[in-house]
Amino acid sequence: MTSPRKPTASEAKALQKGQQTKAAIVDAALGLATQIGLEGLSIGALAEVARMSKSGVFAHFGSREELQLSVVREYHTRFEAEVFFPILEAERGLPRLRQLFANWTKRTSAEIDSGCLYISGAAEFDDRPGPVRDALAGMVKTWLTAVHRTVVQAREEGHLAADMDAEQMVFELHGLILALQYEARFLRSSKSLARTHKGFENILQRYGAKDVASNIQTSAKRNTSSKK
Repeated sequence: MTSPRKPTASEAKALQKGQQTKAAIVDAALGLATQIGLEGLSIGALAEVARMSKSGVFAHFGSREELQLSVVREYHTRFEAEVFFPILEAERGLPRLRQLFANWTKRTSAEIDSGCLYISGAAEFDDRPGPVRDALAGMVKTWLTAVHRTVVQAREEGHLAADMDAEQMVFELHGLILALQYEARFLRSSKSLARTHKGFENILQRYGAKDVASNIQTSAKRNTSSKK
């Protein structure tokens, strides 16, 4: 077996330029998709926005479906970077769950004018099987799994009732976000964000949220006693 040939400097430069061009096209496509939806996204429409030829755009994706998939992947990457990864710096349990919902709400609020690709994509592809629907559904499920894990951690830390139903809580939290998007974007309700925050606190109370500071003190006392 022979080792793969190392690209020349000019080839490496051309590859880097191609990757940068594709990233710029995906960025433009994402902006367009949040306005007109994934279904409205086309090579022609994107070429016009990106000020490129149709053949130039097509060369990077090969098909409209691949373009849509690239947009979905990029949206998910940005969503994780803005909503999920920052919560890992928060304390496990209720503080992390609160941070998660705050980030999620902030992201949803920022998308009131542009629209959420997960929500609009669900409306477009809910009854249309195929790779785009699978990608959208898979990424939403991945996110909800992360929410579920955060809820379970809060239960394990003693910040939520020991017998609480984690799956049901996730369902209700997701419902609040969907209601916020619908009320604010479609009904133009000025009270939607305040009601979302109130709804979150009501959910915490129903699932037995306990004072975190008190739990931390109790845990510290247990640790101290065990060392004696």
